Amino acid sequence: MDIVIAIASTVLDQLQKPTLAFLIAGMMLAALGSKFEVPEPVYKFIVILLLLKVGLGAGISVREADLMSLIVPALGAAFIGIAIVLIGSQTLARWRGVSQVDGLATVGLFGAVSASTLAAGMAILDDEGIRYEGFIGALYPFMDIAALVTAIVMAKLAEARRMATSLSVQGNAGEAGTATASLMGPVLQRASTAASGQMGDATGSAVEPGLVRGILVDTFRSPAISALLAGLAMGILTKPDTVYHSFYEPLFRGLLSILMLIMGMEAWARFSELRKVAHAYILYGITAPILHGLLGFGVGMIAHALTGFSAGGVVLLAVMASSSSDISGPPTMRGALPKANPSAYVGTSTGLGTPIAILSIPIYIAMAEALIGW
Repeated sequence: MDIVIAIASTVLDQLQKPTLAFLIAGMMLAALGSKFEVPEPVYKFIVILLLLKVGLGAGISVREADLMSLIVPALGAAFIGIAIVLIGSQTLARWRGVSQVDGLATVGLFGAVSASTLAAGMAILDDEGIRYEGFIGALYPFMDIAALVTAIVMAKLAEARRMATSLSVQGNAGEAGTATASLMGPVLQRASTAASGQMGDATGSAVEPGLVRGILVDTFRSPAISALLAGLAMGILTKPDTVYHSFYEPLFRGLLSILMLIMGMEAWARFSELRKVAHAYILYGITAPILHGLLGFGVGMIAHALTGFSAGGVVLLAVMASSSSDISGPPTMRGALPKANPSAYVGTSTGLGTPIAILSIPIYIAMAEALIGW
């Protein structure tokens, strides 16, 4: 009974926080038929500012970290982000009835990191007097960017394959119709051969290296990823601390609330798409954070064995892996994958993933105490 009360309390707490509160407010506006709207140029400007801020903050954290101690955990964090997306692409994204782009956008957010969940983990360790590395905050961009870019590239590749298959099927139908009308055996045979060749060419072109390279280039040139990477590079290579603290940081929460309002209205407009597969997202949202946390804990144990990574650091790497992005992820997905349904990826990650991730923190603390000690 206590665990049920704890879960209900955490969910209620999340509903009152700006990310979900403004998302729900946007859904209510749409449900009531409100004519409220934010002009597209203003929306794009908000997204660019948000992602520049996230990139700058991550770059400043990386610049101030001890790079030699950072390398192994950072590589581990990037591996976790990519692994979570790859696992999700074979589970949620392949679930019957789940749109592949919606599934990949959702697992992309689960592979990325929630700064608020990481902060909650740090606060718990501080209260317990458990030591962890000062550069832990610098690990999140490695996991975050790796997961988001992997999910976006995979979604675009899936869309390219779908379009190629659709075109080949249309070509097949056209050739078959012509052959049937002619009622000539040799012509029918040549038509079938030509259609088979077209299908092979179309399918092959969907997976050829040139297409993959083109999608990678397109992804990194997209406004969302470009802004994120530009901010990261400036944070590492320059000293933008003054403008970061005086301009970007004070505006961040307010701009994020407007973005959530917009996404809430979009989510309501597309909510009906999820009714038949809601159980898939609920199951994933409940189980994925714990499984991802165990993956992060395992990678943290490897870093502990190789570099002496602290027990507290192992716990926080597990917390990062179990969390799902509520800041950098939604605007990145909205900018890079406009066809993805916000009801799916924001609702699942923030509505279910975040409470489960926070409640699972004591599990990782108990595991670290049992396996490593303080």
